[in-house]
Amino acid sequence: MLNVLAQTAAGEMLEGLKAIGAGLGYGLAAIGPGIGIGTVVGNAISAMARQPESAGMVRTTMFLGIAFTEALALIGFVVFILLMP
Repeated sequence: MLNVLAQTAAGEMLEGLKAIGAGLGYGLAAIGPGIGIGTVVGNAISAMARQPESAGMVRTTMFLGIAFTEALALIGFVVFILLMP
């Protein structure tokens, strides 16, 4: 009886550690895209401040860069969800 309880507790502990690991993994995967989006937006604002007449083109390019960078974060999210059994 005691052995069955120990195995159950160990299984629950393992599931909990997997969930914590997946959460930490996704958190680490989100750091890169967060830094990337900050860099893209900061440089776009700087470019628009220097040349206001090109703001439309810079804004379009900025949104494309944000979309591609955000796709990396979503891919990281999907990968860590799939790794959790």
